[in-house]
Amino acid sequence: MSISINVNGKKIKANQGETVLNVLNEHGIKVPTLCHLKNMFPTGSCRMCVVEHMNSGKLITSCSAAAEDGMEILTHSPRVTEARKVIVELLLSNHPDDCLYCVRNGNCELQGLSQELCVTERRIQGHRNKLPFDTSSVSILRDPEKCILCGRCVRVCEEVMGVACIDISKRGSKSLISTAFNKGLNTSSCVNCGQCIMVCPTGALTEVNHFAEIQEALNNPTKKVVVQYAPAISVSIAEKFGMEPGKDIAGIMNAALRKIGFDYVFDTTFAADLTIMEESNELIKRITENKNLPLITSCCPAWVKYAEEFVPELIPNISTCKSPQQMAGAIIKSYFAEKKNIKKEDIYSVSIMPCTAKKFEAQREEMTNKGITDVDAVLTTREFVKFVKLYGINMHEIEAETADSPLGIRTSAGKLFGATGGVAEAAIRTAYHTLSGEELVQFKIPEIRGLQGQKEVHLQIGDLNIGVAVVNGLVNAKKLLDEIKTGREDIQLIEVMACPGGCVAGGGQPINLDENAVKERIKSLYRIDETESIRVSHKNPDVINLYNDFLGKPLGKKSHELLHTEYQKRDVII
Repeated sequence: MSISINVNGKKIKANQGETVLNVLNEHGIKVPTLCHLKNMFPTGSCRMCVVEHMNSGKLITSCSAAAEDGMEILTHSPRVTEARKVIVELLLSNHPDDCLYCVRNGNCELQGLSQELCVTERRIQGHRNKLPFDTSSVSILRDPEKCILCGRCVRVCEEVMGVACIDISKRGSKSLISTAFNKGLNTSSCVNCGQCIMVCPTGALTEVNHFAEIQEALNNPTKKVVVQYAPAISVSIAEKFGMEPGKDIAGIMNAALRKIGFDYVFDTTFAADLTIMEESNELIKRITENKNLPLITSCCPAWVKYAEEFVPELIPNISTCKSPQQMAGAIIKSYFAEKKNIKKEDIYSVSIMPCTAKKFEAQREEMTNKGITDVDAVLTTREFVKFVKLYGINMHEIEAETADSPLGIRTSAGKLFGATGGVAEAAIRTAYHTLSGEELVQFKIPEIRGLQGQKEVHLQIGDLNIGVAVVNGLVNAKKLLDEIKTGREDIQLIEVMACPGGCVAGGGQPINLDENAVKERIKSLYRIDETESIRVSHKNPDVINLYNDFLGKPLGKKSHELLHTEYQKRDVII
């Protein structure tokens, strides 16, 4: 039912039961928030969104107050702005004074609110917290002294990821966000997805930085430094350089990376095609043998760690394929090294990923071959943007270049890995061809596209009816996996991506990501798929040559040695 409320002297329409904050946002009226997360039940804990309710004379939290017919509110009255200013001053009273060298300087919500509310001096002097900096994780750093107790990380970890490795402990002024018994993050059930970083308004949560190691390798004349970048990267950073959001700048990235000093530049999308060759054949093999079904994808390291901790009984169902990052690393240090006559121990392999969990994946014991790691260092998307600026590269003044051969050609099917549903769609295209000897009449599979938490489709391939399910967000994965464990048998392939929306919204992507940015990135990936000539992984000429010259065949001995791995139950210490 439509109602009318008065905001700052103007009448606007609202729906009965809608929150005041939602009404204001829909009409372009900005009210600051700190604890609020879109589409989540409001807590009203930070009080930053208060507005003045003229009918009652009270300050109310707009995120939790329902709009009522005839209510009159002021969003920026002197009383309201002073209340917000005091809140910010209280938060700053014991906050570290290290903005100049904080990783979030210039992109910090607390800093932004301080400027917006004209906080220019410290009127309130609080007792400085002295809390240990948690450096135990290989992916995520935690600085409790910068935490403002907004609770957003806790809610995302529990309500979106279903991991709940952190929570608010103690009470009152002694409250803090911590792991169980305030031990290191590495002892918790953390899956390294980085979604906590994405919602943190300050620098309390950041990724582990590999700049120093990479720069050392770049300056070492005895090392050949190679770099690869994930399918989602080239459509995620254009806006950070003043370009059209979602624009594919893969060619410009290739040139920029060479200017920085990388000896060879590869597009991980090639390895995504390679993953599809192995994974689609693995799917067919399991269906033929009726063993360990459904097959669950293994591209997402956060999901894999979640499975090891929370659903170890389903580990046999997880694909043995390494992720594209690790496949690329393995091929670079074997096939490519042989082609270029370079000792694999002299190669320093860097990847640029939209994901903090890739930092964890790269150092897993399973991702080494005779003591040599597939990938040596990982940069997140936002770290890569800083790396480009560090080296003074002007992305507007360089000509696009191609990736290096013989691993330089990629298909649009591999590019789809960046979006939820993309891995399954690419796998279906190749599995259909392998089983039928023909190509799909319609490559696009709309049933598994989009941002819904769970999508399904059933496809008839010859005599086989293959059920495919796609989930993103680990809470949604848990719901489906619970159905599988209780006897559901109509699904043969499950794609799991930990981050909502897939890698385009990964935990290593630029901060302050909104749904429109995610949609633009996905649209860009789909445009690439619609316009490029090679749309199936099995027609990638470099992949075909790799099998002919080196690997032999999918699921063959050489492929198993380099491109496959296995996982096991992981006990959480606390």
